[in-house]
Amino acid sequence: MKNLAGVMAVVVLSVWASFVYADIPLESKDDMHGTWKLQYTKNSLTAKETVQREDSWVFNGGKVTIINIAREGGHYDQVPLNYEIDNGKLKVPFVGRSGFDTFTLVERTADTMTLKGKFGELYYFVKK
Repeated sequence: MKNLAGVMAVVVLSVWASFVYADIPLESKDDMHGTWKLQYTKNSLTAKETVQREDSWVFNGGKVTIINIAREGGHYDQVPLNYEIDNGKLKVPFVGRSGFDTFTLVERTADTMTLKGKFGELYYFVKK
């Protein structure tokens, strides 16, 4: 009986966790508008290690410009690229090749935003 109660507790917590971290569908490009400072990234929700970031993502007029990207010996800015909202997800084209990085919105407040990449990596932003 104790084993059954333990299994049920794990199932309930798993279901609850999936609702807490459920993706939020984006409805239009207006959902992304503004300048967002990327504070850090993590490989997954449970990863303890974070990678501090210095870049900002500027969403304006249907384009995204990533500025202040760290590179050995300095920083650079990415050219503005047209982004899309497709089936509730953010699609940002790769620079210099075909294809897209696809992101889902995990959490958003007036001043913070968390995006999840297609391989589960998390991007933590603050409004600039």
